[in-house]
Amino acid sequence: MDALSCAEIIKATNGMLLSGSKDSIFNSVSTDSRNINTGDLFVPIKGEKFDGHEYIVESLKKGAVGSITEKDIKLDDKNKVLIKVEDTLKALRDISAFYREKFDIPFVGITGSVGKTSTKEMVSSVLGKVLNVLKTKGNFNNEIGVPLTIFGLDSFHQAAVVEMGMSGLGEISRLTSIVKPNIAIITNIGLCHIEKLGSKKNILKAKMEILEGLNSKGLVILNGDDKLLYGLKGLLKYRTVFYGFEEGMDYQAYNVKSLGEKGSLFEIEIKAKEYKVKVPVPGIHNIHNALASIAAGIELGIPEDKIIAGIEEFTPGNMRLNIINHNGVKIINDAYNASPQSVEAAITVLADISSGKRTIAVLGDMYELGDLTYSSHFDIGKFAVSQGTDYIVAVGENSDIISSGAISAGAETDKVYKFKENNEAGKFLKDFIKNGDVILVKGSRGMKMEEIVNQLTC
Repeated sequence: MDALSCAEIIKATNGMLLSGSKDSIFNSVSTDSRNINTGDLFVPIKGEKFDGHEYIVESLKKGAVGSITEKDIKLDDKNKVLIKVEDTLKALRDISAFYREKFDIPFVGITGSVGKTSTKEMVSSVLGKVLNVLKTKGNFNNEIGVPLTIFGLDSFHQAAVVEMGMSGLGEISRLTSIVKPNIAIITNIGLCHIEKLGSKKNILKAKMEILEGLNSKGLVILNGDDKLLYGLKGLLKYRTVFYGFEEGMDYQAYNVKSLGEKGSLFEIEIKAKEYKVKVPVPGIHNIHNALASIAAGIELGIPEDKIIAGIEEFTPGNMRLNIINHNGVKIINDAYNASPQSVEAAITVLADISSGKRTIAVLGDMYELGDLTYSSHFDIGKFAVSQGTDYIVAVGENSDIISSGAISAGAETDKVYKFKENNEAGKFLKDFIKNGDVILVKGSRGMKMEEIVNQLTC
């Protein structure tokens, strides 16, 4: 991060200086009192179970130059900066928006119900073949994570790829006002957060907020295989391109060939010339990610050969279709999160890489589905059977529903197992699995399904 002065912080936040000098300089911004570095500005955030204001004094003692505050706090060291604001979370956003304006480089904003992180990683891999790219770390995609990502910008960066998530209406609007992307990518509209938003149309509305910050000359990149997104064709005021497998796409994948565990191949026509592209990870959804990356790369002038090389060098994030070979057993660790759409994609990968081996789908609860909780879990059980999964191990509060769905689709009862806890499922699997098995482990983040993976690989 390039340094910011106290005067700039006051200007960005419209805050009031309670202590210290306007000439003070901050080298970085931190919201975590445990990881304070000398020269930091500490921004205390109030959560449901904690209030960062309780750690202001501690942060200053650790070396922070100053702190933002909503409260009147007395400091023993009057040289330390204290700036009072109405809302520290808003102040964090305001400072990051101020800082972002210092950089005249292309920003790519990415949102969608599933696939945001993988698309972010692949776009970054493509752009990184030519440009020095800042990208969102991990899943820093919320109202704290996006500002912290922005603070990672340095003078040597030539592009930024920023992931934007949301839990309700208005959040992406606030995030895109910070990022102000030149390119906006929406991966799809699924059932994530339907418990709060009520319908896929409301989810679409929430995701479309990303366009509020889009540069007037910017580009919108949409998944044309998603019916709700393709329904926007001709309706947006921005330049828009669509990608997918269907005819009429601006970026269409065809002659798709599965390579099993090694990924897939497809062909695409760009500027009247055909190219072959290898995606090094399995799953049709990763071809969608590749197409979005190609569109972003072309927009930013990345040569076609560099784009293709960037896709081939892509590696997925942690616990996202990570394939582990352990003692003759293949484990697909996709435990980071789950929605009906992503679980179906993972089950398809399980079938695709099995090569006739015994397949086991370990499926945990999917959260935030509201009234669709029963039908979604029931349908996932059915889908696993339809894809030829040999054994289904359901875990969690909805394990009965997943099991019922599987049995209704024709699964034999002695091939369907259910457990309430990860530990129980892990103990069962340790005795049940045998050499050559291919196992998928998938569930929502709160299920912590990686605990089962750890049991199987310890």
